[in-house]
Amino acid sequence: MSRTYLDAFPGLVILLPFLAAAAGLLLSRWPRARVTGAGVAGTTPAPDPRTDGGAAASGDLPHGPAVHPVLAPADAKANRRAAWFAVLPTAVSAVLACWLAASQSFAFFQRLAEERPQGDAVSAGAGYGTIETGGVPIALILQADQLSSIIAVLVTIVALAVQIYSVGYLRDDPRYPSYSAFISLFTSAMLLVVYAGDLLVLYVGWEIMGLCSYLLIGHWWEDRANSRAAVKAFLVTRLGDVGFLFGIFVLGLSAGSFRIDDVIAKVPELPTGTVVTATLLLLAGVAGKSAQVPLHTWLPDAMAGPTPISALIHAATMVAAGIFLVARLFPVFLAAPPTLDVLAVLAALGMLGAALAALAQDDLKRVLAYSTISQLAYMAAALAAGSDTAAIFHLLTHGAFKALLFLCAGAVIHHVGSNLMSQMGGLRRELPVTFVTMTIGFAALMGLPPASGFFSKDGVLVAVEHALGTGGLTDAAGLLLYACALATVAVTGAYATRAWLRTFFGRERPVALPEPQPGTANVVDPREAPPSMLGPIVVLAVPALGLGAFGLGHVSWGTAAISVALALLGAGIVYAAWRGDPLADPARILGPLRVPSEQAFYVDTVYSALFVRPVLALARLVVRADERVVDGAVRGSGRTTQGASGLLRLAQNGNVQLYVSGVLAGILLIAVGAVVFG
Repeated sequence: MSRTYLDAFPGLVILLPFLAAAAGLLLSRWPRARVTGAGVAGTTPAPDPRTDGGAAASGDLPHGPAVHPVLAPADAKANRRAAWFAVLPTAVSAVLACWLAASQSFAFFQRLAEERPQGDAVSAGAGYGTIETGGVPIALILQADQLSSIIAVLVTIVALAVQIYSVGYLRDDPRYPSYSAFISLFTSAMLLVVYAGDLLVLYVGWEIMGLCSYLLIGHWWEDRANSRAAVKAFLVTRLGDVGFLFGIFVLGLSAGSFRIDDVIAKVPELPTGTVVTATLLLLAGVAGKSAQVPLHTWLPDAMAGPTPISALIHAATMVAAGIFLVARLFPVFLAAPPTLDVLAVLAALGMLGAALAALAQDDLKRVLAYSTISQLAYMAAALAAGSDTAAIFHLLTHGAFKALLFLCAGAVIHHVGSNLMSQMGGLRRELPVTFVTMTIGFAALMGLPPASGFFSKDGVLVAVEHALGTGGLTDAAGLLLYACALATVAVTGAYATRAWLRTFFGRERPVALPEPQPGTANVVDPREAPPSMLGPIVVLAVPALGLGAFGLGHVSWGTAAISVALALLGAGIVYAAWRGDPLADPARILGPLRVPSEQAFYVDTVYSALFVRPVLALARLVVRADERVVDGAVRGSGRTTQGASGLLRLAQNGNVQLYVSGVLAGILLIAVGAVVFG
């Protein structure tokens, strides 16, 4: 295929999901539904009949007639149209992204095998003009090099899997058309971040993702907890984005261009202080988007959204954007050693703290949420250690197995009607496909061979070990990072084994549910998930198991043996505790650390005391001042004017006799005055 066509591919890959979003929002419900006895399109979903401890505890509502009233026929048609609008363009976009990566012979994997530097592969892309700003211009350019091409494949494939899965998971949700449209917009925004050749163009996609995450996390906004989770995600990530935007300005204005290639080329000429300042500001945005310490608190609460959204956010969009950005500007970060030390410390604290928090959670989705924070910290650790290749390889394998784990969790929740592992157990016989595929996902998460996570996690540990030996980081940061990385391997093995055992083994725990509301069916579905849900799960199990083969030639078997031994040690301790009392929670092995871990070390409590409550108190003070001072002054002036007008009304009451009497009295006074003073 000619280069002209290939150069157009990045634009098409971005444009197709965007057009799908527009079609889903504008055309899915046309023509409008008619009112029938069954309902109306857009009907508000019925409340979740689970009253305690169920999926409603974190906002997740399984699909189907279990929780929503029966839709009118026109609604079903709207959902089918929305499904076609969502799936077909995303599928074409995935094919084009794969074709573009294949045209470069999947250069990232060649680089992984041959340890070649980034940027030596032929790239595709196109320019769409320049926006003059009166200062540094904005270049409307897209480019697909070895890094962006392979990440685009990850984004489109996971997005396609999520769209297909959602057709079954939310098949009777009255808001499915807008839901699927927002997923398409989310996908398009992430692809814009991936292919952007200019920092400000990248920032546009970066911010659109924040909006989409807000809309999707708050999909079931009737529950106040869900809407609060969406607002929290939006505000926390926006906080990081303030620093991120200033970092872009510092870097672009100092380099004289916002084009990424120009910025990287100018880095050797920039003062060290400027580069350090810019990268630290950029790191604020990375911490927000990739849920790293100290801006990580939004991600566990984001589980309020539907499970497919969790898979999309955790595997291929939002949280992957921060890691991708550091890798995209990696030469800039390498020129700022203090920033890498800061990144190493944040990664060390995040990976171990999040892993311990995951070990104490009862909500299956929150276990996976804290797991994501921990695994993203592994990627940040590899970047801090100087290996963007190891970080991106782990990003790819993590995208596969974490999407798999979340979609499997959705199948389990669909079957049980609860997010809580204390209400699960013994599901391996009832959900054989989900059991096998989720076992593959947990093995990859633990880093057990031959799953993909084994190879990518080994690359991260080797990079951290190498940085410790060669002085890539300061001694304190390097030692802290290496120790926390090894400890996290053991804790990861522990929480993954605990979740696996409590979900699929032991005695089945029946969940007592109240009578469903009229028009709804029972929440629990005794069958395995429908084919539209199982299909993506089975497909994602393939890369989760086999993607690591690309790193087979560079495994450090000594480090790998230590990693596997630590993972098995953590798994063995949990298994021994579980065998001792299968009905008890193995998290008891944490002892006095269990409650702090369950509360995620009270970070949210501290933030609430230091920031949330003072801001709310200040807001209440402003409201009172506005009501009593500003509005009081306005209302007071009105009352004064009204009182004065009341006095004038006494003389203007429409009584002619009074007017004549007044005139005569006035004449009399004038006459008396003239006589007396004349």
